[in-house]
Amino acid sequence: MLFHVRMDVHLPPGLDPAVRDEIVAREKAYSQELQRAGKWPHIWRIVGEYSNFSIFDVESNDELHRLLSALPLFPYMDIRVTALARHPSKVD
Repeated sequence: MLFHVRMDVHLPPGLDPAVRDEIVAREKAYSQELQRAGKWPHIWRIVGEYSNFSIFDVESNDELHRLLSALPLFPYMDIRVTALARHPSKVD
């Protein structure tokens, strides 16, 4: 199942810089693990924002929820998910 996911990060302004760096490092490692596993095949930064558009390729809604909620930045994110279906005009 394919999903389009928008993630907007809102870190607290007073967050200790060392804590921020540690969370961001864990986020990068986890997201790259999911990318290598094929679960997160596409990620694009949204220019001028601490946000991204991503495509996830997972087996179920529950798997997507599990993967997203395990993101180290999850407590600081607003996430919008859209389920995707193959378009009939797409050329293979």
